[in-house]
Amino acid sequence: MGEGKLYIVPTPIGNLEDITIRALRILKEVDLVLAEDTRQTVKLFQHYQIQKPLQSYHQHNEHKVFQNLVSELKSGKQIALVSDAGTPGISDPGFLIIRECIKEGIAVDCLPGATAFVPALVKSGLPCDSFCFDGFLPEKKGRQTMLKKLAEEERTVIFYESPHRILKTIAQLIEFFGADRQASISRELTKMFEETVNGSLQQILEHFTNGTIKGEFVIVIAGKK
Repeated sequence: MGEGKLYIVPTPIGNLEDITIRALRILKEVDLVLAEDTRQTVKLFQHYQIQKPLQSYHQHNEHKVFQNLVSELKSGKQIALVSDAGTPGISDPGFLIIRECIKEGIAVDCLPGATAFVPALVKSGLPCDSFCFDGFLPEKKGRQTMLKKLAEEERTVIFYESPHRILKTIAQLIEFFGADRQASISRELTKMFEETVNGSLQQILEHFTNGTIKGEFVIVIAGKK
């Protein structure tokens, strides 16, 4: 029996062409693919004619199922983990099973690939040599504490936000960072209506107050001088 291995496979964040040849090969070779939302992954599989068993693996069930999956890996299975978009483990499920595999001596192979904050950072025009990525801000408890902390950060700050909270979040950023702090917000990255807005937080707020609020947002803010 061969040794089991967990493959972390990034998937496109929008444009289905943004997947590596190696990622496609791995998805076709493994015994099982763990998917954050199987309905999303089926679209990718249909596009690239991949036929592999799919199993749901998301934030609501990972605590219940990851131990059984580790047992399957120990028995020799080759398993790939994908999220709906981007790299698993980056603001997506993956940490628990990866940590347990390392603890149990199971090989973990993470393929390079799409992650939304990287293109948003690079095209922001803000310093890329040193930055702070914070995923999603807390929705309620600890949110103001986190914003106060990030406002003092001297590195470029990056985090994600959903469309229904974006205006409120920009208003809070103005409160804690100041209206003149330079920033860049990208939405719908790699998709047909991709948009990046650069300028002061006040200018960006005015743009999105009168503009389109759709898609996931990546917020990039200049560090404190």
